Amino acid sequence: MQPGFIVIAVFVIYLLSAIKILRQYEKGVIFRLGKLLPKPKGPGLIFVFWPIDQMERISLRTITMDVPAQDVITRDNVSVKVNAIVYFRVVDANRAVVSVENYLYATSQLAQTTLRSVLGQVELDDLLSKREELNERLQTILDEHTDPWGIKVLMVEVKTVDLPSEMQRAMARQAEAEREKRAKIIHAEGEFQASQRLLDAAETLAREPLTIQLRYLSTLTEIGMEQNSTIIFPLPIDILSRFLGAKKEEE
Repeated sequence: MQPGFIVIAVFVIYLLSAIKILRQYEKGVIFRLGKLLPKPKGPGLIFVFWPIDQMERISLRTITMDVPAQDVITRDNVSVKVNAIVYFRVVDANRAVVSVENYLYATSQLAQTTLRSVLGQVELDDLLSKREELNERLQTILDEHTDPWGIKVLMVEVKTVDLPSEMQRAMARQAEAEREKRAKIIHAEGEFQASQRLLDAAETLAREPLTIQLRYLSTLTEIGMEQNSTIIFPLPIDILSRFLGAKKEEE
């Protein structure tokens, strides 16, 4: 075998090994003789000439990171376990490689400490009712601290809040007492409105005596519709006096 053919074959193999293909969502951070190139390469077909060049692949897709449950003591001294989800992505591949040793691990640790710090400053009621406000505060703090690493925190969501069993029972009793209070208020309001209506009706009847007789007759009609009912119909005394007076005049 001729030496020239061997050299050509080695050169072709070396050239083929230098060919790298990066996907659309990838960037290649290139170190040439140990120095970082100003711009990352990719996506598409690129050449990495080893050992002069060394490349690290960085994904630019959004990463979903599950923050493990953290023991948090709220401002009102209630111990809870809280976990969250962090959505972030690399916006500067060079800084993500050079500025921090492992940006995934660093972001995870920062998210855990920030979760404990921020949620420890609020009371339990705010932790349960003001999720959106707390999520925005966590996102702002994380994004500010990860910006030097070339990381953009898109969203933080507090996923679950685990309460102690005794606290759950206390909250259940509190909710039940609140429902009973609302029921009593609604019942009292109904009684007040009914009494107000009765007062209005009494005033109307007092102004118009004829309406009392009409109401009396209406009540008798309603009673007469029932089966096996006996109605005692009292006669006004003035009617009887007229008959008695007429009989005396005849005598």
